[in-house]
Amino acid sequence: MAATKTTPSAFEDLGLPRGSLPRHIAVIMDGNGRWAQARRLPRAEGHRRGAKSVRAVIEACVELEDIEQLTLFCLSSENWKRPRRELEMLMRLLEQYVIEERSEIMRQDLQFTMIGRTEGLSDKVLKEVAKTVECSQANKGMRLCLAVNYGSRGELVDAVQDIARAVTDGSLDPDNINEETISSHLYTAGMSDPDLLIRTAGEMRISNFLLWQISYAEIWVTSKCWPEFRRDDLFEAFRDFASRQRRFGGLAE
Repeated sequence: MAATKTTPSAFEDLGLPRGSLPRHIAVIMDGNGRWAQARRLPRAEGHRRGAKSVRAVIEACVELEDIEQLTLFCLSSENWKRPRRELEMLMRLLEQYVIEERSEIMRQDLQFTMIGRTEGLSDKVLKEVAKTVECSQANKGMRLCLAVNYGSRGELVDAVQDIARAVTDGSLDPDNINEETISSHLYTAGMSDPDLLIRTAGEMRISNFLLWQISYAEIWVTSKCWPEFRRDDLFEAFRDFASRQRRFGGLAE
């Protein structure tokens, strides 16, 4: 995950002026298994190759420097329906990633965090994640957020339950509940909403990912599977994002 800080060449390659990039990018990394099966490889190999795409995207974002947060959808709460062997492999891959990339996370001054429910995750994974979160919490660079065992409906249920408890114990007046109240009880409390949502493998759905947070995000879909996704593809998404008018319900100026 080696990368240099911002250089003029990065923006020259992108062909966009400063201020035109999304500050927060969310990615649904889809198609690892399909990519592998199309090449008659084990599904596990698709996940391993997908880790290379993760590194490439992080490198590009760090190089541009204007990106404040990258949120990657690593494991859905619905993915537990998959074969046990594949899930065990995904846990090992996540643990390996957190350990092996820790030094690079520190070198590049990244703030590492994870959102999602911890139930079902191995103790080893949780231990290594907690260690990386702790050692990177004072960093000042881009926030790297992994969504693991994450489902947006479950997140909203958890938020509603927290708010209900606050109402019950008298610390919150129901009449004072507003959008900010809900946002502050989500897993993403304190984070900005994504400006750009990228999905790979050509699927035209949200898949229960950040439903509240992406209300006004621009959506960009590519037919490429995640193991094929690289810097040039990310830059294509950025150029498309920069060409759009974000009106947030208003009229274009």
